[in-house]
Amino acid sequence: MKIAIGADHAGFRLKDDIIRALQAEGHVVEDFGCHCADSIDYPDYALPVCEQVVSGKADRGILICGTGIGMSIAANKIPGIRCALAGDLFSAKATREHNDSNVLALGERVVGPGVALEIVKVWIETEFSQGPRHQGRIDKIKRLEDKYGARS
Repeated sequence: MKIAIGADHAGFRLKDDIIRALQAEGHVVEDFGCHCADSIDYPDYALPVCEQVVSGKADRGILICGTGIGMSIAANKIPGIRCALAGDLFSAKATREHNDSNVLALGERVVGPGVALEIVKVWIETEFSQGPRHQGRIDKIKRLEDKYGARS
């Protein structure tokens, strides 16, 4: 699987841990930064990751900031992105099965690296439950995007 990944200054250390783990599992990972603790703006890193996912150049995306909240808000402004903030294994699995999330947001200051790596593994390995109930909800989300666009 090809995965685009990005982080702000509060998430770049966890990003590096996730990249190593994903590559060890045989995934192709494209790193969109950042690479240091200098304060930056998370939307600047959410955008290129999400563009890769929407364009099909990446199968999925992962975004990391201090809490994961800012990244998830920014990502969900982009039509076609279904970004889920997950801090536990149940949520990571459910958001793939029920919501067909294509971007995962994590908070380095909230979730330790051990749990974060487990969350990523579960999220990557879980397939979308292709039933009419869940697909119908995804279709409704698409209609919301079509109607309102990516307005705030």
